[in-house]
Amino acid sequence: MNADTAHSTAPTSHLAIRLSATPRGARLARRLTAHQLDDWGWPYDTEADRTAALLVAELAANAVQHGGVRGRDFRLRLTLHTAGPAPALRIEVTDSRPERRPPGPGMLPPPSIDAESGRGLLLVEALAAHWGTVCADPYTKTVWCETVLA
Repeated sequence: MNADTAHSTAPTSHLAIRLSATPRGARLARRLTAHQLDDWGWPYDTEADRTAALLVAELAANAVQHGGVRGRDFRLRLTLHTAGPAPALRIEVTDSRPERRPPGPGMLPPPSIDAESGRGLLLVEALAAHWGTVCADPYTKTVWCETVLA
C-alpha cells in the first residue's frame, strides 16, 4: 500500500471533528475515539479500543506539541473500513505545521535512554499496520495510521 493513499475499500463509518490544539483537546480526542469505537461495536477495555485510543493519543499529543499554532485547531478523523478480511480503522490527525514533518516510517531515530519524550511515533510504528504523513496543501500536515480491529 502506498503510504500517501487512503485505504482502498469504501468506508462504512467515519467521525471528523476539530479540537483545540491544547492538552485538553488531545485528551478529548482519545476519549472520543474510545467512545466512537464502542458505538461501532468494539467495547471499552477491548484490545482494539485500547490500541486505537493509544494511537490517537500519541498523534494528537504530537499535533499539540509539535504542530500547534496559536488560535488554530487540529482535526481528528476516524474512518472505519469493514470490507476485506478484517475491519480496519484509519486515524488521521491534521495540524497547522506542514514544515514540521516527522521522519517517515522506518526512519525514526531512537530516543536517548534518559529522554523523557520522543517515543510516540515509535509506538505508532509498533502498533499500526501502516502509517505516514501527507501535506496536501501549504497550510496543513496530516499524520495518519491504520490498524486492524480484531
